[in-house]
Amino acid sequence: MSTPSEQPGHRDPLPTQRGRRTQAAMDAAARAVIARKGVLSATIADITAEAGRSAASFYNYYDSKEAMVREWALRFRDEAGERASAAVRHGLSNRERIEQATAAHWHTYRNRLAEMVGVSQLAMVNDDFAQYWAEICAVPIGFITEMVKRAQADGHCVDDDPALLAEAIVSMLNQFCYVQLAAPRPGGPAPDAVDDEACIRTLANVFYRAIYTEEHH
Repeated sequence: MSTPSEQPGHRDPLPTQRGRRTQAAMDAAARAVIARKGVLSATIADITAEAGRSAASFYNYYDSKEAMVREWALRFRDEAGERASAAVRHGLSNRERIEQATAAHWHTYRNRLAEMVGVSQLAMVNDDFAQYWAEICAVPIGFITEMVKRAQADGHCVDDDPALLAEAIVSMLNQFCYVQLAAPRPGGPAPDAVDDEACIRTLANVFYRAIYTEEHH
């Protein structure tokens, strides 16, 4: 079995405080560039220019752009379960549980925009990243699948496949977040100007109606 330092793309922790600060600055620059341009269009030269560093300095910290996003993805995946914890508390109404789950998903996407954009875009062209993206999405899909099963026991959305409905809702959440926060839209608001409350309310309304709206025949 290989040790962590022998695994591809892994570098030992930087030994100096200055080195850690420089890597943090490089990460911050990369996040800004990827959020603005997308990971497929972003170049190492773009990232180092944003950081005010030489292009060669990038390789002190990462073997490649993909290796950098891979480190982000693995950290992000490991935190995924914690994000859902607020929405699985007992004592919430169905509406409150959906509102909290939606808000958690939105704020995660906003606060981890580079990770979400980077991993989802690389998933289209790289099998490893497709697996990372599937694992990141598996947490909300699993949570919503169980929510649908409980709703069906109470007579809601009885004709739906719980896992497929969950995948449809997570796909809607992700695409809406991407369009609002990352996709270039001429004349549209900058990400910082997007109304978080309005977006969360809209998503929660669609999410809730998909599961709990009474059907009339």
